Amino acid sequence: MPADGHATLPSLRQRRRAAATQEILDAAESHIAAEGPGALSLRAVARSLGMTVQALYHYFPSRDALVTALVTKAYDDLADAVQQAVDAAPDAPGVPRMVVAAEGYRQWAIHHPERFQLLYGTPLRYYTAPADGPTTQAMRRMSDIFQREMFGGFTTAQLAQADTAVPPPLQEFLEGLPLGGPDALPPAAAALLFSAWGHMHGLVVLEVFGHTSFIGDHQAELFHMAMRNLLADTHRRIPGVAGPS
Repeated sequence: MPADGHATLPSLRQRRRAAATQEILDAAESHIAAEGPGALSLRAVARSLGMTVQALYHYFPSRDALVTALVTKAYDDLADAVQQAVDAAPDAPGVPRMVVAAEGYRQWAIHHPERFQLLYGTPLRYYTAPADGPTTQAMRRMSDIFQREMFGGFTTAQLAQADTAVPPPLQEFLEGLPLGGPDALPPAAAALLFSAWGHMHGLVVLEVFGHTSFIGDHQAELFHMAMRNLLADTHRRIPGVAGPS
């Protein structure tokens, strides 16, 4: 910040670049919604905006750069939807906040199936996300929400003693994950979180990709019941004081 205490405003050139970048991302998302992630084409995106591929390269120097931006934005939008669902939940007991978070995850996936497929469908050919790059950081943000809502109210000592029977090789692997910091989960709790996320995510994938359509209008009820049972089972495995209800 300048010495006079006033923030420096972006220049006209910076604002125009930001606007053009956003327009390209919007066009790419529309293309994915219409054609699916696998059909993403820089040429088609550029054509829809009335620009050349060479001009698009001024904003995204490669297809991978555009895909990385799209994946990061999708993760951020999904995390925003989950957090907004939790923030809008009443403080009174009733539906646990973890269940609310899971339902926010499901709703976003249902309303944005192509972008959900970009995140969790068949990997795009020839694309590799940058190691520990923006996509990883965005994914961790969402993981932090579920970690907080699942384990808030428990101590680290309680979480370390969770009844998960983690095999030694898996425990060693979990201890080596780059999830350090004061809020890092003990291996037992990390195993519980991964297992719970896999259960939740698996149900959402089955629904979004049409594999549970035979359940019809009862899919939301089934998901709600499954998430409540999942949370209760997870908390039963943690000794001591009962966690958040």
